[in-house]
Amino acid sequence: MSQLFGEGRIGGLQVENRIVVSPMCQYSAVEGTAQPWHLIHIGNLMMSGAGLVIMEATAVEDIGRGTLGCLGIYSDENERALADLVATAKKLSSAKLGLQLTHAGRKAATRTIPERWRGEPLPMDEGAWKPIAPSAIGFDKHWQVPEELDDEGILRIIDAFARSAQRADRAGFDLIEVHGAHGYLIHNFLSPLSNKRSDKWGGSLENRMRFALEIVRSVRSVWPKEKAFGFRVNSTDWHPEGFSLDDAVIFAQALEGAGLDYVVMSAGNIAPGISIPPATPGHQVPFATSIKKNTGLAAMAVGMIGRFEQAEAIIANDEADFVALARPMLDNPRWGFHAAAALGADIAYPPQYIRARPNNWLGFTYVHPEAKPPASRLQLDRPPSVAWDRPKDA
Repeated sequence: MSQLFGEGRIGGLQVENRIVVSPMCQYSAVEGTAQPWHLIHIGNLMMSGAGLVIMEATAVEDIGRGTLGCLGIYSDENERALADLVATAKKLSSAKLGLQLTHAGRKAATRTIPERWRGEPLPMDEGAWKPIAPSAIGFDKHWQVPEELDDEGILRIIDAFARSAQRADRAGFDLIEVHGAHGYLIHNFLSPLSNKRSDKWGGSLENRMRFALEIVRSVRSVWPKEKAFGFRVNSTDWHPEGFSLDDAVIFAQALEGAGLDYVVMSAGNIAPGISIPPATPGHQVPFATSIKKNTGLAAMAVGMIGRFEQAEAIIANDEADFVALARPMLDNPRWGFHAAAALGADIAYPPQYIRARPNNWLGFTYVHPEAKPPASRLQLDRPPSVAWDRPKDA
């Protein structure tokens, strides 16, 4: 039996397998509101064979967007568009659907990926706004110096996360994930490289964790227990004076105490010029394993996980509870179905696609010679009497 295709649980949420589509920014929103592209993109991924699809980083207030094209969930219009998307996408498969909540902090007001060759910071005459951060330290020398948050601003953002979680619940999402990595606002508070405060929000690790934990407690108070609640954690800043893996474990334990269900362990991107080890297959999986060993949280692994056997081994060897894939899913939006065939798992296809199922298509192993799909009589596309192009054991 494939371990990758075994059922999993995240808090009160049952998931049909251990494959997760990781959030991927699309830079296609208008004033934070989802557009037809988002429906096509997410609808496609809902038919990938993954048990869980998590939508892109979605800002909890307008100045929390990374770019003018970033998704938001801070207005009624944002909420309506996402509710419509969720209602349609959930008709396509049994996959669960989540949303990642974020605030870009000092990395807000940048150009989108296709435009960054012109320079990352967005000029004021192109619609930029003033970013915010725990300390008035720009991300880089050419970036804006952010406004340092006061207590009133901090409390406003904590409340904004809770209000956005309520909107996500009303919109019909099964899961929310708070983004606390990649140099965005929550990570800015956690890292001593970007948090130079001397009040209760800075200094010691306990104080630097306070902002994130208050957000989690605030969201937990309004997010239903039967739905899943997670956090993307920065495992290390890759800097001797930065946030470390030991810090991340302590932080994850505190998150568990605050009522969290799972963590995703990522790393880096707090500041430019830091030497980060080159990405290699599974390079961040050990971070997830550390969480499994030191907490009771479900651990989700990310970081160049792309091959079927690799993903299977991560789950089978108890290195993580779930594997999250991003670019491999863009490259192959049927990754889960192809993984099932390669690993001998017999999973259901969307009814409209059953003619491409291994047991209905004699050409499947011709196109996928590495696959060893099991003999199956599930979802037969037509009676055996007319199955001249179907494998004999189907």
